[in-house]
Amino acid sequence: MIRPDTANGNGSVRSNVFVDEEFTARATVDSRGVVTAWNDGARRLLGYRAPEIVGRSVAELFADAEVAESAARASAEAQRNHRNPSRWHGTVTLVHRSGAPMDVRLLAHLGAPDADTPHTGQHGGSGGHTAAGEIAAREPAAGEPAARETADDAESATGLEWLLVSPLARTAPSAEDDELIEQSFNQSPCNMAIYDTHLRLRCLSDDMEKVLGLSEGDVRGLRLPEIVPGPETEDTEREMRLALETGVSRRLAFSHRMVGHDHELAWSVSISPIWDHDGQVRGVIIATHDVTAQHLARQRLLLVNDATVRIGSTLDIARTAQELADVSVPVFADFVTVDLLPPVSEGGEPPPGPMSGRIELRRAACRSIYEGNPEAVYAVGDMAVYSGYSPAAESLITSRAILNRVTDPSDPSDNRWEIPARAASVRDFGFHSIISVPLRARGTTLGVANFARHRRPDPFEQEDLLLAEDITARAAVCIDNARRFTHERETALTLQRSLLPRELPENAAAEVAFRYLPADTRAGVGGDWFDVIPLSSSRVALVVGDVVGHGLQASATMGRLRTAVRTLADVDLPPDELLTHLDDLVNHLAAEAASGQSAGSTPETPGDVGATCLYAIYDPVSRRCSMARAGHPPPAVVRPDGSVEFLELPAGPPLGLGNLPFESVDVELAEGSVLALYTNGLIESRERGVDETFAMLSEALAQPAAPLADTCTAVFRALLPDHPADDVALLLARSRALDANQVVTWDLSCDPAVVGRARGDVTAQLTDWGLEEAVFTTELVVSELVTNAIRYAQAPIQLRLIHDRTLICEVSDGSNTAPHLRRARVFDEGGRGLLLVAQLTQGWGTRQGVGGKTIWAEQSLPVMGF
Repeated sequence: MIRPDTANGNGSVRSNVFVDEEFTARATVDSRGVVTAWNDGARRLLGYRAPEIVGRSVAELFADAEVAESAARASAEAQRNHRNPSRWHGTVTLVHRSGAPMDVRLLAHLGAPDADTPHTGQHGGSGGHTAAGEIAAREPAAGEPAARETADDAESATGLEWLLVSPLARTAPSAEDDELIEQSFNQSPCNMAIYDTHLRLRCLSDDMEKVLGLSEGDVRGLRLPEIVPGPETEDTEREMRLALETGVSRRLAFSHRMVGHDHELAWSVSISPIWDHDGQVRGVIIATHDVTAQHLARQRLLLVNDATVRIGSTLDIARTAQELADVSVPVFADFVTVDLLPPVSEGGEPPPGPMSGRIELRRAACRSIYEGNPEAVYAVGDMAVYSGYSPAAESLITSRAILNRVTDPSDPSDNRWEIPARAASVRDFGFHSIISVPLRARGTTLGVANFARHRRPDPFEQEDLLLAEDITARAAVCIDNARRFTHERETALTLQRSLLPRELPENAAAEVAFRYLPADTRAGVGGDWFDVIPLSSSRVALVVGDVVGHGLQASATMGRLRTAVRTLADVDLPPDELLTHLDDLVNHLAAEAASGQSAGSTPETPGDVGATCLYAIYDPVSRRCSMARAGHPPPAVVRPDGSVEFLELPAGPPLGLGNLPFESVDVELAEGSVLALYTNGLIESRERGVDETFAMLSEALAQPAAPLADTCTAVFRALLPDHPADDVALLLARSRALDANQVVTWDLSCDPAVVGRARGDVTAQLTDWGLEEAVFTTELVVSELVTNAIRYAQAPIQLRLIHDRTLICEVSDGSNTAPHLRRARVFDEGGRGLLLVAQLTQGWGTRQGVGGKTIWAEQSLPVMGF
C-alpha cells in the first residue's frame, strides 16, 4: 500500500519511492578480480560491511572459485576482441560472513567500464566507472534495515570491470500481480482487444471501449466485422486468421471513420498470437495505436509535394491556375475556384493600391468532385463579383487567409452570400466549410483561391488553413511567373510584328509567299526574320535570318539586323559583301551588350549576340540568282519539272565570329522555278533524323505549279508539331523572266558624237514599245548619263533599256568612281545633269560591278505596254 505521505494530490506516487539501491545487492570488480565497490544491499545479503570486503579478491566470496575466474576470463576476452560488454547469469553459491553457503541468483555485466556512468566507489560514494547495465530488484521484506555503510578512502582500481547485481528477496506470483496485470491491460497506451481461436471477442481494454463506443458486455462474442463493418475490418480479420494459423505476428495500417467522429481516424494495428504453457495458440491480441495526427501530417506533406511537382508545369496563366485546382480536389477540398484580377489574367500588371468594396475578378480555373462543376456560379472566363463581406473579398482586402464555417446561407442577416445564385449553391450542395486565400507573389496580389467542402463531413481546421496558404503561395509564384512571361511574350510579339513585313511588295522578278510561326509559350519569341527587297533593274533581294536566343532581346536584335540589311541592299552590294558588313554590325552589337552587362546597366542582356543569314539576289533579265549564307541552312530549288535540289552553297560562319570570309555563288534558274528559304526551326526535330527531315521537306515542296500559299501550308503541316520549340520562317519565290523584246542593249564608244545616235536609238525603241509619252524624259536622261560616262569614265560603255512595270535606263562604264549630286552655282556651265535626272525620274542610283559601275534611272509609266 502506498503511504499517504508519498502520494501527491491526484493519487500518483513520487518517483523517489521506487528508486532505492538498498533493495539490490551490487558489487563492482576490477580486471584483477578485486572488489572495488560494495553497497548496503550487498552487506544485507552477505553480512560484510564495505571496509571489510573492498580491496579483497572476489574469489573469497564464491564457494567455487572457478566460477569467478570464468567470469573474469570472459570479461578479458570481450576486451581483447573489442566486443560490447557481455553478460553472464545463473545461480551461484556465495559464502556468508558467518561462513554459511548461500545459493544466489546472480547477473554479471562483463566488459569495459562506461565512461558516462558513475559507480559506487570503495567508499560507497561516486568514484571511478562501472560497466554498462543494471538490474532492478523487488523491495525486501518489511522491517529490513535500509542504512548504508561506506569504507574508508581507498583508490579504486582502473581497467576492465564487471558488475555483480542480485535482488535481496524474491516473491512468488500473487493476487496483487494479477490485479496489476489486469490494470495494465485496461490502462495500456494502446487500445487492446483479445479474441479466441474462433475470432470471437473475449476482452476489451477501457480505451478500446471508448474508441468503439460500446462496452465489452455489448460486443463480447462478436467477430470484428460484426462490431465495425467495413473493408478495413475484413482485412484485419484476415490478418488475425493468419496470425492464428502461422503463429507469426502481423502488422497493418488503415483509416476508418468511427461513430462520433467527424473525420477519419488512422490506425496502426499489431496482431500477435497468444500462447499457453503447452505452446498452443489460444487466441490473438490486437493492439491499435491512433496515428491520425501522423497520418494527416503525412497527407499534408504529400499534398505539398504534389503541388510542388504539378503546379507550374507550363508558363500559361490559365493552365497554372487550373493545376492548383486539380491538385486540391479531391484530396483536400470538394470544390475549388481560382479567380484572378482581370489585368493579371491577360498577362498585365495588377492595379496598385489596396482593395475595397465590390470586387470583380475573372474566373481562371474551377474544379469539383462532380463532373461539370455544378456548384459553380460562374464559368471559367466569366467575371465573378464579390461583395465586401464575402470570404473571398475579405481575404483580398485583408491580404490574409480566411476560414469560414457556413451556418445557414438563407439567413438574411448573413450578407456573405450577396448574390442569390451563390447562396443557393451553398445551400443546395451543403457547403459547410470554406477557405479563401489571396494569391500573392512578390508583394503583389494577383487574385484569390477558394477551397470548399460539402461532401466530406470533416470541416477545415487551422492546420488545413496553413496547408491552403502553403500550396496557394507556391501557385501564386508560378502564376506570377506565367504572367511575367506572358507580358514579355506579348511585348516581344508586338515588337516582332512591327518589325516584320506585314505584306510583301509586288515585283516583276518573282512571285513570293511566306509563312511565319512564333515559338510556343514555353520557348518564347525568337528572332527569325525574312524580307523581300526590290532592287534596281527589276531585280529582287530575298533574305532570311535567325538571331540566337529568344525574348525581347532577340526581337530587338532582329529588328536592327533587318534594318541593316535593307540599308545595305539599297547600296546594291553583292551578297558576300553585304554579309561581311552585317557581320561587322553583329560584332559591334555583341561588344555593346558585353559592355552594358559588365557595367550593370542591363543585367538581363546576354553577353553574346549571334545570328545566321541567307541573302540572295535574283535578276529576271539574266535569270541568275547570286546567293551567300552565313551559317544558315541551305536553300532549296524546285525545278519546273517538280525535282527538288538543296543547293550546296559554302556554309560561311555565323554572323558575329568576325574576320572570316563569305562566298557568293551564282545559280541559273529556269523560269517558274521556286526558291525556298527557311530558318532552322523548320528542319530541327528530336523525333527525326536530318535525312528524313530533308526528304519530307522535298516531298512537301515538290509541287511547283501549286499556289505558293498552299505550298507553305503543306510544308508546315508536314514538318511542324502543334507547338514548335522555335520560331519558323518560310519564304517561297517563284522566278519570272523578262522576254527578249523587253530588254535592249547598245554598246557605245567614247566618242561624244555617239550621244546623238544614242538618243535616236532610244526614241525609235520607245516608239516600238508604244511609249511615245516617255520619249522626252528618256532622251534627256540618256543624254546626261551617256555624256557623263564619256566625259568622266572609261570604256567599255553600255546603254540598256528595260521595259518592265517601269521604264529603266542604265548606263554602264569601266570606272568605279561613283557620281554624286551637287548644287551648281549660277554661272557654272555644268553640274546640273544628275540633278535633272533625279527630278525627272522616279528614282536613280549606282551599283558597283566586277569591272566598273552602273548608273540607273527609273521612270513610272502611265500605261503598261504589256
